[in-house]
Amino acid sequence: MLLTVSGLPGSGTTTISKLLAEYYELELISSGEIFRRLAKQRGMSLSEFGALAEKDASIDLEIDRNQKAIAHSQDNIVLESRLAGHMAEGVPNVLKIWIKAPKLLRVQRIQKREKTITFDEELEKTMEREKSETLRYKKYYGIDIEDLSIYDIVIDSSKWNQYQTLDILTVAIDSLGGFF
Repeated sequence: MLLTVSGLPGSGTTTISKLLAEYYELELISSGEIFRRLAKQRGMSLSEFGALAEKDASIDLEIDRNQKAIAHSQDNIVLESRLAGHMAEGVPNVLKIWIKAPKLLRVQRIQKREKTITFDEELEKTMEREKSETLRYKKYYGIDIEDLSIYDIVIDSSKWNQYQTLDILTVAIDSLGGFF
């Protein structure tokens, strides 16, 4: 089974993906980590790198092409990114998960993780980033990131902590036969 985990920044996708990968002893492939690494290699912030990606489609297209190839060629992995569910379209035996949380909570989480700027600055930066990504997804793929209809499970991470969310997801996965 392929698990895809998607959600907006600060929703908890990376945390949940790591927990799922650990619980099921699976490899985790995170496009967000790849994007962050590329930004860092170029000495850019995420918002600066996102702005560059708006002008240079090859950045997103290469990351997404790689992710799609992985989704279509590997099994028993956790694939985490904003578009992981979309990149796995047509893959048999896939469970697509969307993690959501209210914007202000997501910004609080990002600010706590980054420890660099004020809440208002992080809110502005997060809104810029989301706007940039929304435009790119629509432009490159015709994807409306707010349309959650492709996901098998949509869970609000503000209602449960990461371990309770993991428990809910493992019950769902195991009821499908899981990885055994």
